[in-house]
Amino acid sequence: MRIGILGSLVWDLIYGRDQLAPPVEEWGGIAYALAGLDASLTPDWEIVPLIKVGRDLSAEAQDLLRGLSRLAPGARCAEVTAPNNRVVLHYQSTERRCERMAGGVPGWTWPELGPMVRDLDAIYLNFISGFELCLGTAQALRQGFAGPIYADLHSLFLGMQQDGMRVLQPLPNAPDWFGCFDMVQLNEDEMQQLTPDPLTLAADALGAGVSLLTVTLGPKGVAYVAAPGFEKLAGKRASGEAGKLNVLTRLPASPLPVRTALIPAANVETLDPTGCGDVFGAAAFARLLAGDSIEAALRHATALAARNAGFRGASGLARHLRGELVTP
Repeated sequence: MRIGILGSLVWDLIYGRDQLAPPVEEWGGIAYALAGLDASLTPDWEIVPLIKVGRDLSAEAQDLLRGLSRLAPGARCAEVTAPNNRVVLHYQSTERRCERMAGGVPGWTWPELGPMVRDLDAIYLNFISGFELCLGTAQALRQGFAGPIYADLHSLFLGMQQDGMRVLQPLPNAPDWFGCFDMVQLNEDEMQQLTPDPLTLAADALGAGVSLLTVTLGPKGVAYVAAPGFEKLAGKRASGEAGKLNVLTRLPASPLPVRTALIPAANVETLDPTGCGDVFGAAAFARLLAGDSIEAALRHATALAARNAGFRGASGLARHLRGELVTP
C-alpha cells in the first residue's frame, strides 16, 4: 500500500536553539514528517513524496529521500525551476520562535496532483509553507481521492509580510478547509485564531465532516476530539469511487457520544523543539493506518515527538525515532 506525503522541504537556518552554539543550517519542513512516517509505518506501506523542490537544492533533496527505508522504489521529489524555500528561525524559548521565509516553490494544481494520487491509498498533508494547495485544489483532492486524508493545517494560519516574516492570522473559510480532510491537526496558537472556545472549534470541525481533531499543546501533550463512532480506521480504501471515505469503525452503543481526552506528553529534556508537531502527526496517522485505536496511535505519536525533542535536526532522525544509535 502507498501513502502520499504532501508538503514542502525547507532549508532552515536556526538561531537560538543552543545559546552557546553558532546558527545551524539543515533540512526542515516536511523532512520531520518523512522521518515520523518512516519510523512508524508497517512494512506493507511505502512512502510516495508529493513534494516540489527548487532546482538549487534538488540533488540534496534526493539524498535526503534515499535515507528513508519505506520510500517507494523510484520515488523522488518534483523539481521546479524556482529557488527552494528557505526559512530563518529565531528561537526565543523552546516553545516560541519567529520565522522569515524566502523562496518561490509553487503550490500544486489539481491537474498536476490528480494523476499522482490515483494509485495512493492514503495521504498525509502538512501545510509547511501554507501555499502547498489553495482551497479549490484541496476541495478537488477531497472529491477526487477516496482514501483517508490527514492534514496538519499549520501554516495556513501564517501570513507573510513583505520581508518574509511569518505572522499568525485567522484562517478564512475554515469550515470549508475542514471539510476537505478526515483528520485535522492544529496547535494551541492556531486554535486561538479560530475561536477561544474549544467546544465551538470541535463542533465546527465535526460538523464539517472531520472524524478526528487533534490539538497539540507542547509539553502538556495533545487533546483530541473524535466524531461519534470513530475508534479506528475502517479500511485503507473502501472502494475506487471518488468522494469521502467512510473512515469510521462503529462501536456497538447507540446513540454514540463525541469522545475527547488529553494524552499527556512525556517529560523530557528538550534539545531541539523543531519539528515535534510534524513528527507527531505523521506518526499518529501511520499508526491509525496500521489499525491502532485513536489513543494507542496518539500515545505512540507523543512518544516519538518527545524522542524528536531529544535529537538535533532531521538528518538521521528516522533511525533515531526507531531507537537506533545515530552518530554525527
